[in-house]
Amino acid sequence: MNTMIKVIFILAFAYPGFVQADDFKKSDLKRWREQFDEVADEGRRLFTSPDLGSNGVVCAQCHPNGANTHPETYPKFQKQLGRVAMMWEMVNWCILNPLEGKPLDADDPEMIAIHAYLAKERKGVQLDPGRH
Repeated sequence: MNTMIKVIFILAFAYPGFVQADDFKKSDLKRWREQFDEVADEGRRLFTSPDLGSNGVVCAQCHPNGANTHPETYPKFQKQLGRVAMMWEMVNWCILNPLEGKPLDADDPEMIAIHAYLAKERKGVQLDPGRH
């Protein structure tokens, strides 16, 4: 065995605390799931509400239940943008164009909520970045 592999082996097995994840309880998992669900519910509200735009159009008119959004395929080439893009950029394209609204920052709580909702709708679908 080379020296680097020996060091990793020793650290991993001789000092188990070195490679362990944080401890958490079932109550933590429950609380985190509830928080995710709350954020995803807000994303659904935004997705079905005219609040993101100025013309009464809502995301769900083109994408009922998040259809044809495929968050599992990002990043990927987007024809509308002419380049490989992240999903938040495509969400903003839709907000700017069909909804005639103002774009959101990638870390805006409303953008995060929309992403959470779309991810929840596609839960269980295998990641496949770049696929069309």
